[in-house]
Amino acid sequence: MNSPNSDASFYDNPVIPGFHPDPSVCRVGEDYYLVCSSFEYFPGVPIFHSRDLVHWRQIGNVLDRPAQLPLPADAMASDGIYAPTIRHHGGRFWMITTNVSQGGNFVVTAERPEGPWSDPVWLSLPGIDPDLAWDDDGNCWCAFAGAHGPDFSGVQIARIDPESGKVLEDPFPAWAGTGLQWPEAPHLYRVGEWWYLLIAEGGTERGHTVAMARARSPRGPWESAPTNPILSHRSTDHPVQSTGHADLVTTPDGESWMVLLATRPAGYSPKFHVLGRETFLTPVQWEDGWPRVGPVNLRERAPGALRPQEPAPQRDDFDAPELEPRLISLRSRPNGSWSLTERQGWLALHATGGTLDQPGCTFVGRRQQHPESRTAVLLDHGAGRAGLSVRLDEGHHYDLEVADGQASVIARIGPLRQVVATRTVPAGPVVLVITTRSARKWSVGKERLSGLHVAAPDFVAFHVGPDPEPLAELDGRYLSTEVATGFTGRVIGMYVTEGTAWFDWFDHGPLDAPGRS
Repeated sequence: MNSPNSDASFYDNPVIPGFHPDPSVCRVGEDYYLVCSSFEYFPGVPIFHSRDLVHWRQIGNVLDRPAQLPLPADAMASDGIYAPTIRHHGGRFWMITTNVSQGGNFVVTAERPEGPWSDPVWLSLPGIDPDLAWDDDGNCWCAFAGAHGPDFSGVQIARIDPESGKVLEDPFPAWAGTGLQWPEAPHLYRVGEWWYLLIAEGGTERGHTVAMARARSPRGPWESAPTNPILSHRSTDHPVQSTGHADLVTTPDGESWMVLLATRPAGYSPKFHVLGRETFLTPVQWEDGWPRVGPVNLRERAPGALRPQEPAPQRDDFDAPELEPRLISLRSRPNGSWSLTERQGWLALHATGGTLDQPGCTFVGRRQQHPESRTAVLLDHGAGRAGLSVRLDEGHHYDLEVADGQASVIARIGPLRQVVATRTVPAGPVVLVITTRSARKWSVGKERLSGLHVAAPDFVAFHVGPDPEPLAELDGRYLSTEVATGFTGRVIGMYVTEGTAWFDWFDHGPLDAPGRS
């Protein structure tokens, strides 16, 4: 770490913004690899690469084939893939996670982080949030958040063969945490003569915490850290909230760092987070055999020299032979629902369902990564019904839709569905734009609506063609987790619910980025 008096560089949190929760990280040489939960989206478990823990670029998705990610067509929003762990052992990458919709816990492996990753090896273990750790004798230990019941509520550990999925030693109770609800997200580490068990507690909302225990053996007994929780922002006015679900990594220089999820709520009490749970980075110091962490700040001193990567482009012109890895769909992406070859340089989407209000719709989008953002497409809807949607789930989304010579803004909020505004559009391709802007900068015409602009975390505006005046502006709080519930964040994407539509390009980035189309 740079000394306090040096000309140290700094970085901004979150290091992976947008809906990227439950991060897990490993280091191989001077390279770091990180995975996140993906829930009902396909492909699943995005994987990132970094050389400095600060600059991350997505290099693929671990679960990119239907055989790896069986999700029922009617899987509920926020079901699917929970809390992966990534490790490197024996010259291979290992990823273990839970498909809560079908199959339970499983392991996949790869020689290279970009893949291809193997088909799943399923484990006969209950619970969620599994972890992998190896001891000096080659034993593989799997810690997981066990079933919550009258007999035991907490972390359990089993000895397994990750190659075959066989459970070699039945699960035994390890640590129930400090007494808060939902002890989960366990990670086991060997540090010197001690085994450390890192967990999350308190639920993944504002009461989220990180706690730690240690033992001489994975079989325990476990001793709770004297300063537990070792990290929490609960009951504070800190702009970063819900800190938890953490993983530790050591740099080549021997420094310890923590990746974790957290949120950035905005608006009036109780505040709303709209991008989902994001990936943050914070330094760790060890004192008397225990880690000291936090608080997690929006600006931190960097872990040594920064090594930026070429950022991924904001705009996708659909000239590549495959969809780029940041683009995700709902539950599956059936063959025949999309094509990059039917019309050169365009993405063709074919309707597989008649509404975004129910599972089964053809949808391809990206996680919203900027609080103040601009997302634009060039759409040729032909004789179909298609558009651009900002989505949390089937019951909470705003759509900018084109059909029958008319553009419409549609709001779905719980049981209510309403066409908010319409405008006639000429035949042929049309540019659709959705922007998000913080409430403090929002206005309707020349007047602010007192009270409303203070309460909302942001406002979502819908533009058609070159017209600078929005077709509509909607309160963003209804597309927040606090309203919709669940574990995901906003995803903005292209969709078709009738016929076929073609998209020439898709652009998502900061609202005020220069040179936008």
